[in-house]
Amino acid sequence: MPRNRPSGALAALLLFLAAPLPAAPLYLALQPQGRPNGKSIVLISGDEEYRSEELLPQLAKILATYHGFRCTVLFAIDPKTGTINPDITNNIPGLEALDSADLLIILTRFRDLPDNQMRHIAAYLDSGKPIIGLRTATHAFALASSPTYARYSWNQPTGGFGRLVLGETWIRHHGDHGRQSTLGIANPPEASHPILTGIPAGSIWSTTDVYETRLPLPGDSRVLLWGEVLSGMSPTDPPAPGPVNHPTMPIAWVKTYTGAYGKPARVFTTTLGTSQDLLTEANRRLLVNAVYWSLGWEKQISPTLPVPLVGSYKPSPFGFGGFRKGIKPSDLAP
Repeated sequence: MPRNRPSGALAALLLFLAAPLPAAPLYLALQPQGRPNGKSIVLISGDEEYRSEELLPQLAKILATYHGFRCTVLFAIDPKTGTINPDITNNIPGLEALDSADLLIILTRFRDLPDNQMRHIAAYLDSGKPIIGLRTATHAFALASSPTYARYSWNQPTGGFGRLVLGETWIRHHGDHGRQSTLGIANPPEASHPILTGIPAGSIWSTTDVYETRLPLPGDSRVLLWGEVLSGMSPTDPPAPGPVNHPTMPIAWVKTYTGAYGKPARVFTTTLGTSQDLLTEANRRLLVNAVYWSLGWEKQISPTLPVPLVGSYKPSPFGFGGFRKGIKPSDLAP
């Protein structure tokens, strides 16, 4: 027998120690807490200004903790470091999670994704499953590197993903960006819509300004909230004078979108969507209600659906270049 040969157990240990550690996932996976409801939500972040990489993990934690959803949050990832970097516009790993998702929530801006990533989004859009678009999702894609999915680019004559799917693409800011905030005003004909359940008048507010839209919105769009431009950055500021509020622009609406398979999908869009918006309870309730409505669960919506923040949440103010450096998706786990 050869001398100094390690025992079987020792050999196995040495092999284990020599093996490379598995790489941390480049996405955030949250399992439902309490009783699972069987539904899976994929939340796609990737914008340089509004801190979607902070907003969507917190929203996912609310949905997983209090409502039983399985949530996967995807990020713009620097392939060299594995860290979240919203300035990387051509890489969002993990989009294959959409292949089995029940709901897509997206807040991206001018992404130029390769075909092998974009194809999962395109397949989902054709599936007839529901879609929620936040803020810059109206101009979610700028697909300059490949013609395959160019129809979803924001600057196409059709208006791309924003206009075709959500109801509007990027036009311009409506109001003084960064100096005038927005108060949500319920559209009287839709005041009893399930998504507005439990939201008192005047409680929807955001430091972001309104986006301009073409009126009326296309197809079967129904405006739920109008955005009154305020003269300052406080919810108690008076409305801004002049033509900016004549007419007011919509900041939340519902519609349907029919993809290649002919099945209409429920769509909710809001031009709200900064990380700081989640500090306002009414804004959180709006999004949670929209999730239930999008899935066809409007009968389960009530004013008492829980929407508290989960854990410590100290969001960054919106602005270019303001993302937190060196953060990996695994760092955001509860």
